[in-house]
Amino acid sequence: MIEPALHNPPAEQLRVSDVMARDVEFIEPQASAQEAAILMGEIEVGALPVGSPDQVVGIVTDRDLLYRVVARGRDPTAISVQEVASRPVLSCRPDDTVRAALDVMVANYVRRLPVLDRSGTAVGWLTLADISRHLLVNDDALQVSLQGLLEGSDMR
Repeated sequence: MIEPALHNPPAEQLRVSDVMARDVEFIEPQASAQEAAILMGEIEVGALPVGSPDQVVGIVTDRDLLYRVVARGRDPTAISVQEVASRPVLSCRPDDTVRAALDVMVANYVRRLPVLDRSGTAVGWLTLADISRHLLVNDDALQVSLQGLLEGSDMR
């Protein structure tokens, strides 16, 4: 049996800064819903913060575009992102634990949070996918368990 290494901190001790994406693409509030959809497709994301690093005024998601534009038969070239973006903006800080950020996500049914520093400037973006990926790749105990499952089965 392979013993897990003990160099990775437990999930409860992970900080948002350990997991967050630091390269964040913003969309202007006046941009059209179509422009938001195009940008999301180009950079392969499901949401964009609306505004700028100094002032995040909303989050526009693929679901916002689907339900607030497409499902209502609205013209995506004529409606602005600020009209369909989700609010209020929930956020976390780089020094928060990932567990605390997850609590915010779960309590508010969101999958993404902008990461704001103490001055309110966006310095990152935290997603459930980033957290999952980090835990899967960096959790030695989980890796050992998965390896055991794969070795013990005839997966095809």
